[in-house]
Amino acid sequence: MKSPLLFLLLALAGPVAATAAVRTEFVPAWAKSVVWYQIFPERFRNGDPQNDPQLADLAGADPVDPPKAWQIHPWGSDWYELQPYEKQNGETERWKHLQRRRYGGDLQGVIDQLPYLKELGVTALYLNPVFASPSLHKYDGASYHHIDPIFGPDPAGDRALMAKENPLVPATWVWTRADELALRLIDAAHAAGLRIIFDGVFNHMGRNSFAFRDLVRNQQRSPYRDWFTVKSWDDAAKGTTFDYEGWFGAKSLPELREDENGIVAGPRAYIFAATERWMNPKGRGAQHGIDGWRLDVAFCIAHPFWKAWRTHVRHLNPAAYLTAEVNDVPAKTAPYLQGDEFDADMNYNWGFACAEFFFEPGPARLSPSEFDRQLCELREAYPPGVAEVQMNLIGSHDTNRVGSLIVNRGIGRYRDWKTYPELSKAAENPAYSPRRPDDADVALQKFFVIFQMTYLGAPMIYYGDEVGLWGANDPDCRKPMLWPDLTYADEVYGADMHTRHAPDKVAIRPDLLEHYKRMIALRNRHPALLHGDYHTLTADDARGLFAFERTDAGDRVIVVLNNSGQAANYEFGQLADACYVDEISGRHYQPSYGALQISIPARWGVVLTECPRP
Repeated sequence: MKSPLLFLLLALAGPVAATAAVRTEFVPAWAKSVVWYQIFPERFRNGDPQNDPQLADLAGADPVDPPKAWQIHPWGSDWYELQPYEKQNGETERWKHLQRRRYGGDLQGVIDQLPYLKELGVTALYLNPVFASPSLHKYDGASYHHIDPIFGPDPAGDRALMAKENPLVPATWVWTRADELALRLIDAAHAAGLRIIFDGVFNHMGRNSFAFRDLVRNQQRSPYRDWFTVKSWDDAAKGTTFDYEGWFGAKSLPELREDENGIVAGPRAYIFAATERWMNPKGRGAQHGIDGWRLDVAFCIAHPFWKAWRTHVRHLNPAAYLTAEVNDVPAKTAPYLQGDEFDADMNYNWGFACAEFFFEPGPARLSPSEFDRQLCELREAYPPGVAEVQMNLIGSHDTNRVGSLIVNRGIGRYRDWKTYPELSKAAENPAYSPRRPDDADVALQKFFVIFQMTYLGAPMIYYGDEVGLWGANDPDCRKPMLWPDLTYADEVYGADMHTRHAPDKVAIRPDLLEHYKRMIALRNRHPALLHGDYHTLTADDARGLFAFERTDAGDRVIVVLNNSGQAANYEFGQLADACYVDEISGRHYQPSYGALQISIPARWGVVLTECPRP
């Protein structure tokens, strides 16, 4: 809200000044210069085997019926192979096996691998939900103010502590050992120069949540009776049983109740208190808290809630970063990105355009000029600064991985969110191939990464993409991370978990990892790539060439992409008479009379910068 004084100053200054003030950037400056890395905690690294989940920890998660046998799943096992304990259950429903699996990933594993992330070059971490929950994905939160005990060093002790508090009274909230470990992770990330944000799932909770369990037990007498949308109560006289609204009908995800202002007073106050807990832990200041949030299914919550919540967040940390899941066309996402709700969204629209330019076969592939037009539309769809902090991703925990997207190019349109998710599930679509990407597929991924790391915006890597992890859509995109000190079985089982095929070797691809490191280092080294201006140089449909430059003060980076099937030449004019180097190949070039001609291999790119001065 603008103050009366500001309105007076704007009126006195006239329309030009008013327009300039309205267009002032609202995004945090640091978010323009980061490379994001998304971590799915349960599948990233098992840093503490002593806290591995027990069967009782699954109670309340789908599937609700308990298995006859269960154990921690072997980290390096064939993804589609049923283990002996799974065979004992005698079930034929594939999804039940995959949803019950737990590999033991935890927060200690993230802390232990901060040196790996630092070496990779990423500078910001986005963690999928870490709060208490019985599921592997933890989008069915049991609370928002406690880290899941199985992510910490003392699950039993944490649960005993949590049982003593009153969730409605933040003053009674305890700090469990898992909570303390999360604070250690935050401080360790900051010490390593990494920002960190948590996933906020405020639209719904899980049936294990303290509020919902009390509601089921006490019905209308529960202090949480107004937290959820109850359709009917247990009432023998009326012949009704308890029923409620689940998110998109899922009974494991009871929705928090909303009115015209969004989430209603009770859960709203709880969310605000939990937000403060993680952004200003123990009153120690924002420097010890998370740097922002990613908001799950933000489109399901009314705008007034987000406006009030942003004010609260920015009061706690004026430089906090807020990014939302509002996957839709720009006209639909724009209302969320006007400075009073979010700074950015998970930029799937950018990913759709990239998939159609870099990966689509034949006539379905975007031409350079159409690619340029779509990129321009996305840059100009929102207020100043937003495009520079958008999470530029090609895949996530909700999509097939980039390697498998490439393998299956042509099966459907990635941007068609109504049909593609099912088309990209290996068990649902017999035409979908779950095989390992081959060298040609990996070459296309490298080609895409050249663009991702040089274009405007904040690139995001989904854990494991950099080492060649592949997989179909959920749940297959959530395989355990590949580590050099662990042994992995070849994949020989098909998606039906019964048929066999020729072995697919499961191992780190060193060449792909080195390419990511090189391109991330290039980005981090050049101010022009971190926060510089963008200008298209050419979009040549006839030759399949797309070139652009990024500039910042004295720093200039020129990128030329050849998206055709043969090598192509490109000539630069009006260059300074200096040495230039292709940052990818290492080749040096010297202009002649201000002109420079280079040859770009098919489906590849060059990144030119001025040679360092002696």
